[in-house]
Amino acid sequence: MRAFITGLAGTELSGRERAFLREAQPWGFILFSRNIDGPKQLRRLIEEVRATLGRAAPALIDQEGGRVARLRPPHWRLYPSAAEVASLPDPTAQHAARLGARLIADDLARLGITVACLPVLDLPAAGADPVIGDRAYGTDPERVARLAGAVCEGLIEGGVLPVVKHIPGHGRARVDSHYTCPLVETGHDELSRTDFAPFRTLRAMPWAMTAHIVYRAIDPAAPATLSPRVVTEIVRGEIGFDGVLVSDDLSMRALGGGLGERTRRALDAGCDLALHCNGDRAEMEEIVAATRMVSPEGAARLARAASMRHAPAEFDRPEAEHRFDTLMAEAR
Repeated sequence: MRAFITGLAGTELSGRERAFLREAQPWGFILFSRNIDGPKQLRRLIEEVRATLGRAAPALIDQEGGRVARLRPPHWRLYPSAAEVASLPDPTAQHAARLGARLIADDLARLGITVACLPVLDLPAAGADPVIGDRAYGTDPERVARLAGAVCEGLIEGGVLPVVKHIPGHGRARVDSHYTCPLVETGHDELSRTDFAPFRTLRAMPWAMTAHIVYRAIDPAAPATLSPRVVTEIVRGEIGFDGVLVSDDLSMRALGGGLGERTRRALDAGCDLALHCNGDRAEMEEIVAATRMVSPEGAARLARAASMRHAPAEFDRPEAEHRFDTLMAEAR
């Protein structure tokens, strides 16, 4: 299997896309709104992808709540943003974070989705671009780690693996990395005390997603996703994360060069998997041409992560929804 996660073009696979998937053999796939038309259709698409690949490939999705939610009404409930959960007093906020994540996991597990790209551990700074904004649990590293840790617990209880993001911290970015590359000028000591701290606390989580950000104090030439120094010295070293490291979307404009170059550099930097989201066939083929097989180290991390995923325990959905709504009523 190749070391990348692929996007899909639409709500069903074309013949050409099936052929591509059989040949390319990505490790897994990620789902977006363009792939979703309802529960039955989505379950069928996920089953079709896995049948095409000949294995139970991981299915990923961004389902943070608030403005970043691929599953939405009328088929699924819309969950509050991280900031809305964090507006509750402690310990109510932790209870709500965990219970909301358990409900999200129930939604995902019913569909066959196994990996959820949440929670966000970034700490928004004054003057930062709003791309993170209310997706974050606040600016106190310890409280962010507590709330995000509760989210991870709720997801794992529901049989879904969390992806903490965006390591080692996106909160200081003054521009949106979807469009241009942010440069963070903050010194190493301050970054270690603040931005890195929630990731250090949750370093035992199974998956993490990189930040497309240049940290001048660490590597002034390359964004974290493409920087061997950031991955080796900060992510793996100082933070101590030894789970699956997946790049953020390689089609984002923060990264220079072609898709092939980005892919090679991300894997050379130490990412276990390269992520490509938009389902564009030409881009996907460029990614595949530059992608190698999953490394032995990556395979070991992926196996450890998979071992953390268990069948969900018995769950009373209506009762859990009632408790969650009661908790969240305090935020209104």
